[in-house]
Amino acid sequence: MPTIPADRLEKIAATLLKGAGASDEEASITARHSVGANLAGHDSHGIIQIPVYIDRVNKEHIVPGAPFDIIREKPTTTVIDGNWGFGYVVSEKAMEITIEKAKKNGVAATTVFRQSHVGRVADYPIMAAKEGLIGMMTADSGRSPKSVVPFGGREPRLGTNPISIAMPSNLDGPFHIDMATSAAAAGKLKVAQSRGTSIPEGWVLDKDGNPSTDPFALTKGGSVLPLGGPEGHKGYGLSAMIEIFSGILTGLGFGVEPSGRHNDGVFMAAFQVDAFKDLEEFKQEVTEFAAYLKDTPKAAGFDEIFYPGELEYLRTQKGLADGITVEDATWDKLVGLAKEYGVADQLEMS
Repeated sequence: MPTIPADRLEKIAATLLKGAGASDEEASITARHSVGANLAGHDSHGIIQIPVYIDRVNKEHIVPGAPFDIIREKPTTTVIDGNWGFGYVVSEKAMEITIEKAKKNGVAATTVFRQSHVGRVADYPIMAAKEGLIGMMTADSGRSPKSVVPFGGREPRLGTNPISIAMPSNLDGPFHIDMATSAAAAGKLKVAQSRGTSIPEGWVLDKDGNPSTDPFALTKGGSVLPLGGPEGHKGYGLSAMIEIFSGILTGLGFGVEPSGRHNDGVFMAAFQVDAFKDLEEFKQEVTEFAAYLKDTPKAAGFDEIFYPGELEYLRTQKGLADGITVEDATWDKLVGLAKEYGVADQLEMS
């Protein structure tokens, strides 16, 4: 598997997206978020998705240059129709609006519908945290085909329904959580498929409702389990709430309308810390809290305790220094697209 410098991989992704019809801005933002996911160690949302996005552009499931429409607005709330634009572009702009409203009014919340895949959900709450706000976001695939079973079920009814919250601090890396409410994100199955590896038991059921370690089980009629294993009712309940925030509240609804068009509905919010407590005092206490957590005596088999989000920060620093390893199957697709668009030599991919 080739190892590629992050900046070169970002250039490759942007060039291929522009070849498919994306504008410079759309290509740049999408490439930055995608490669950023690789750097953070979330390969399921990284460069592996670029051929998927290009395929969706070709099928007109993603619309380059789509309008960005605010269809309902109050001083602290916004409802946005992304008109099937690139999810990274739409949600980044939506969070910028949410941040500005929160700075003016103390709190703000936004819903977005009709946009493509938004990638790693943490990217958007972290935008708020960098501005001294508490940020949060939930996401749901609307009425796209589902992959996750309710607790005790054997047929999918839910998406992987992630949630992310980020806190401002004085730490080197952002203090945040970013988690699917399923046992595994669907993209992790795709990574295992590309790498030819099995998956842990407890992630999926096969088409007959039996536990499986086959990464292709979902595509063969199986399903993904909710987060929590024997306590999966907790992940199931959280997922159902996220479906309401990101599906029903946004206007996407629930269930499945099998158009095959991926649709990320999101709910995002930002909270001004100064409305509750002095910001600098808060940031320092979060920093001290992280140190308090890390100082916990270690259980057997653990060398270090990390604060939430620290591992992603450390992986990012390592990836920036050492490059990003791309599985052969994904690299072959990128090379094929580069040849199709006549840029293989320009990108040193021939």
